[in-house]
Amino acid sequence: MPDSMALAEAQLRGAAVRITAARVKVLAALLDAQRAVSHQDVQDAFADMDRVTLYRALDCLTDAGLAHKIASDDRVFRYSAGAEHGTTQQDKHVQHGHFKCTRCAKVFCLDSIGQAGMLQDALHETLGKGFQSHDIEFTIKGWCAECAH
Repeated sequence: MPDSMALAEAQLRGAAVRITAARVKVLAALLDAQRAVSHQDVQDAFADMDRVTLYRALDCLTDAGLAHKIASDDRVFRYSAGAEHGTTQQDKHVQHGHFKCTRCAKVFCLDSIGQAGMLQDALHETLGKGFQSHDIEFTIKGWCAECAH
């Protein structure tokens, strides 16, 4: 985790976001996560951090484009590090798809099929050149590798 802590601090500095212990810890946890995690998942990992501080850290990271917030039909938001998807301060709305396991409710980012340009092209092809997306919620539902067995 030391490498992810240093990376988290560097990303916060690069995004001109005030560096706090909570923001560094939360961003490092998101960077280390293999899937999108809920507020509760992060809360469980950092029992010493109060819920309000955690919510504020997640909101700050989302606003800065360092993480993205994924809405789900179970009414639980999940978060993933935006940097692993090429997020920069200029491109805060990373547009890509997700896979949600309907058995365990884990959410995984699908970067390769959700390139913003490809989805934007599909939008123009279907609806015409006048349409422009600002946010895409694209979710494939099924069973993850663990649940499929």
